[in-house]
Amino acid sequence: MQYNAVSRTAVVRLAVGICCLAPMKSNLCNRVFGALAPFVVVLAFAAGAAAAEPWNQFRGPGGDGQASADLPVQWSEADGVVWKTAIHGRAWSSPVVWGEQIWMTSATEDGTRLYAICVDAQTGAIERDITVFEIAEPMFCYPYNSYASPTPVVEQGRLWVHSGSAGTACIDTATGETLWARQDLRCDHYRGPGSSPIVDGDALYVNFDGYDVQYVVALEKNTGKTIWKVDRDIDYGSDNGDRKKAYSTPTLIEYAGRRQLVSPAAVATIAYDPANGNELWKVYHGGFNAAARPLFHDGKVIVNLEGGLRLLAVRPDGDGDVTDTHIEWTCGKATPTRPSQLVIGDHLFMVNDKGIASCVSLDDGQPVWTERMGGPHSASPIHAAGRIYFFDEDGTSRVIAANAEAYELLATNTLEAGCMASPAVVGDALIVRTKTHLYRIER
Repeated sequence: MQYNAVSRTAVVRLAVGICCLAPMKSNLCNRVFGALAPFVVVLAFAAGAAAAEPWNQFRGPGGDGQASADLPVQWSEADGVVWKTAIHGRAWSSPVVWGEQIWMTSATEDGTRLYAICVDAQTGAIERDITVFEIAEPMFCYPYNSYASPTPVVEQGRLWVHSGSAGTACIDTATGETLWARQDLRCDHYRGPGSSPIVDGDALYVNFDGYDVQYVVALEKNTGKTIWKVDRDIDYGSDNGDRKKAYSTPTLIEYAGRRQLVSPAAVATIAYDPANGNELWKVYHGGFNAAARPLFHDGKVIVNLEGGLRLLAVRPDGDGDVTDTHIEWTCGKATPTRPSQLVIGDHLFMVNDKGIASCVSLDDGQPVWTERMGGPHSASPIHAAGRIYFFDEDGTSRVIAANAEAYELLATNTLEAGCMASPAVVGDALIVRTKTHLYRIER
């Protein structure tokens, strides 16, 4: 038997009401609450899930793929799909959620039109399909990428969409009106955009790491005006612009009372003061095409990229160039270039582009276990209730236990198309964007 939130609330209110009407009859109260204890527990869990922060940005409210939810373990096209909605265009951006609205971006395959799409979280109906930008001469985009790969950010009443040099805009989520737009922030992405924006306080932060120029910008989120814009101060060691590109999303942390915008680039990662863009520290690690979002755990920043040291942990308490002093450990085995990782307890869980899953100790960076799951992966995994969810590009998803001792497969599920986008969460439901459709999957 299933109970919705209203019925659970009514049950508990009834119990409280009985006790209020019979304050002297403690035995009656004990019997009532004894009988209703399971429902009270269910209500408490539901209230906790409802109180969870909205999945408002790339990798969720914490930017780390962690969900406070009891997500389904098994599903198929015939079982567990609450609704399935076709989404036009070609886009790898992840969905974001606020209230009953699910937002995502899309684009025509040739990049001449860029869209913001809103889907009703309960019904799957498309509520808004907004043309944000029309581009007369789109830049080249590598076929593996899309013109709408950056994930938007949503808050109450506002959506910020970003398509790299093609434009950044703020949209009123109630009316669909574009409140401001910028198309003057330029770089040659060479193979298409990939960095997602983040919002903190009154600022919107975006990385621009192109073939020609590389910089980070902070904009006033309500007006689009530039707060600061800082060129990357990096010795790339090459004149080849292809070795200067990156696609990473920055992460805001606070350590020892110092707020930091940690922003990976090709060759190096820089931490900026989010208030003014001043450089705090920099670590050289080599590599390029950084795509994974940095993680912060137990006084260490975890950075992943393609090539170079590949995966490293850095202490964020230094100043200037900390390459020789603040790298705690490095790891080069089975690391990804596209999917971001998960920190669970004292371990890092990840899947690389070729479908090899692994668990690494955060104490020393040493692999604990490695398992070849198979299937190419671009989507970043998420973690909920002791389970990790992986979605590959061919339509297969795998649910494993967040077990630091051994690989433990719980379920293998299949949808008609694969995922380039990372999943989102609303309540206890998975919101999965495949190459063709958006799904709500629930127990």
